[in-house]
Amino acid sequence: MLFAFLTQGFTGLAQVRVAKNINYAGNNDVANTLNIYYKKDVENKDVIIFIHGGSWSSGKKEIYWWLGRNFAKNDVVTAVINYPLAPNATYREMANASAKAVKWVQENISSFGGNPQRIFLMGHSAGAHLCELINSDPQYFDNLGIKNPVKGVILNDAFGLDMQEYLSKAEKDDYYTNFLRTFSTDVAVWQLGSPLFYVKKIKNPHLIFYGTKTYPAIQIQSERIFETLQVQNVPVSLIKIKGKKHVAMISQMVFGKNKLYQEIYSFLKKTN
Repeated sequence: MLFAFLTQGFTGLAQVRVAKNINYAGNNDVANTLNIYYKKDVENKDVIIFIHGGSWSSGKKEIYWWLGRNFAKNDVVTAVINYPLAPNATYREMANASAKAVKWVQENISSFGGNPQRIFLMGHSAGAHLCELINSDPQYFDNLGIKNPVKGVILNDAFGLDMQEYLSKAEKDDYYTNFLRTFSTDVAVWQLGSPLFYVKKIKNPHLIFYGTKTYPAIQIQSERIFETLQVQNVPVSLIKIKGKKHVAMISQMVFGKNKLYQEIYSFLKKTN
C-alpha cells in the first residue's frame, strides 16, 4: 500500500514540467532568471508569479521548487523568480527587476499554457513587499510601457508594507542594519519604498495571510492594509493562521494538502 501511494505521488510529480533559468531581462545575470512549472497540454490556466523572501538579501528561486510543483499539479502555471539582492541592489532595483519578470511572463506565459490575462502575484516576507510595491506604485509598470497586468495579489506574512514606520520604531539590531542596505538611511526613501504609501492606488483583489506568532510589525501592517482596502471597497480577505511563526508561514506549503493552497485556489476562482 505504501509503495502504491509513493508511486502515485511520483506519477503526479512526473506530470509537471519545469523550464529552468529563463532570463527575463535580456542579460546573462542569474539574478534575472525564473523557473516555470506547468503541465503539458494545458491551456489558458491561471498564472502565479512567486517572489521569495529573505530580508531582501538572501534566497533564490531553487528553494521553492515544491511550491511551483504543488501549484502546477493543480493546473496553476507558476513562475518562481530570482531578483537582485542587497548589498548589490536597492529595493528600487529589486522592484524594477520584479516588474520586468511580470512583463516577460505576460508576453510569454501562453507558451506554457498560462493565460496572460490571469496573472497573480504571490510573495512571502520581503517578497510580498515587492509584490505589493510593484502592484501599488505605478512607476514600475509605467517605466516598462505597460499597464499593470496583475489580476490579484496574495500576501503571505508580508514584511515591510510600511518601512517608514518599521525603521522609525524598530530596535537598532543586525536586522535593522541589514535593512538599511536596501532602503538607505533617508527617511524619505523609507516612505517611497513602502507599499502602504500607495494603498489608495490599489484596485485589484487581495488575499492576505499572517501567522498569529509572527512578528508584530507584520500583524499590524497586514491588518492595516486589509482595513484600508475594505474601506476602499477593494475585494480583500484576511486569514490568520493559528500558531504559525514567520518562516513556517511559507515552509508549511511544502505539503500540497496544506490549507493555504485551498484558500488560494478559492481566491483564484472567485477573482473575475
